[in-house]
Amino acid sequence: MLELMSESATVFIVVVFAFTLLIGSFLNVVIHRLPIMMEREWREQADEITKTPSEHEIPEGRFDLVAPRSRCPSCGALITAWQNIPVISYLFLKGRCAECKASISVRYPLVELMTAFLAATVAWHFGAGWEALMAIALTIALVAIAMIDADTQLIPDAIVLPLMWVGLAMSLFHSMMPGAQTLFIRPSDAIIGAMAGYLTLWSIYWLFKLVTGKDGMGYGDFKLLAALGAWLGWQHLHIVILMSAIVGAVVGLSLLAFRNHERSTPIPFGPYLAAAGWITMLWGHDIWNLYLDRFV
Repeated sequence: MLELMSESATVFIVVVFAFTLLIGSFLNVVIHRLPIMMEREWREQADEITKTPSEHEIPEGRFDLVAPRSRCPSCGALITAWQNIPVISYLFLKGRCAECKASISVRYPLVELMTAFLAATVAWHFGAGWEALMAIALTIALVAIAMIDADTQLIPDAIVLPLMWVGLAMSLFHSMMPGAQTLFIRPSDAIIGAMAGYLTLWSIYWLFKLVTGKDGMGYGDFKLLAALGAWLGWQHLHIVILMSAIVGAVVGLSLLAFRNHERSTPIPFGPYLAAAGWITMLWGHDIWNLYLDRFV
């Protein structure tokens, strides 16, 4: 099977799509449960200091990414294995719970399809090999980070810090991956990329706070850009920052103009960083060369 995937790009892309469709189903669990697990841990740590009620219902007993089993949020019925097949189960059930017929959010199959589509695009771009596998892993992590930040304005350390360390560790294999074009960069590029990524947004944060007295972004954004710097190198950070800033500004202005979005309501920056990092991983060189040809 491995030989077939290495010889046939189509087979490799199809296998990646099918496998990451399953991963996308698990990501829905991660996106929902990890922020609750974080808040539960914070509440336990702060129990002796504050008795402030939580905004969310914090479940008792074991609660992690494995247990308890998934249930319908409306009636509490257990979701069986056949009801949890990515996309297919949603279509078969017509987007409703098998027991109470309550509507199931279309977001679940969309996350599954988005994860599989992005991973298949990575497989097509890089071809079979270690670079593609690591790029797929980065893609999965970025999807989870973007969705969690969009929901809760939190970027979990449990994802972003290991992501940064993996990026740094990959650079140790630079000399063993002569065919790698984007990942497995030199250790110096990865280390400087992580440092520059963190310090760039950290500096912007404090400059903005000194001028306005307000927090412009969260520390999770610093860590995410540091992780992207470790994976892609310091040479690509300006592309990530520029693209994420432009898209973030356009979306922010659009929300203010068309959705009556309050100026005081924060807009998560993590999804734009994640999207810009993913695009840069695939087409960063082409984007920069296009910019130089057009404007320099």
